[in-house]
Amino acid sequence: MKHLLEDFWYGNISPQTDSIENNPEIKKLLELMGQNRDKLCKTISDEEQLTLEKYDDCLNEMNGIIEREAFIYGFKLGGNIMLEIMSESNNE
Repeated sequence: MKHLLEDFWYGNISPQTDSIENNPEIKKLLELMGQNRDKLCKTISDEEQLTLEKYDDCLNEMNGIIEREAFIYGFKLGGNIMLEIMSESNNE
């Protein structure tokens, strides 16, 4: 347990990065998104590219918020499940 807590403290555990690196479905989707974005950028004006970059920035910020909230929810849910299990085992 100490090793896990130390890794978490020192930032060696990165759920968002680890989940992407270990998930071939996400890797494939990111690759396809990059290819499609490259194709799109070849066909649009400089002004449209700036608009697309602003869109990407908003999308990235929103995804970060969603990931953070999902992480917090999952952590709380896991803690609540453990509390419920512990309280049930104390009642037996």
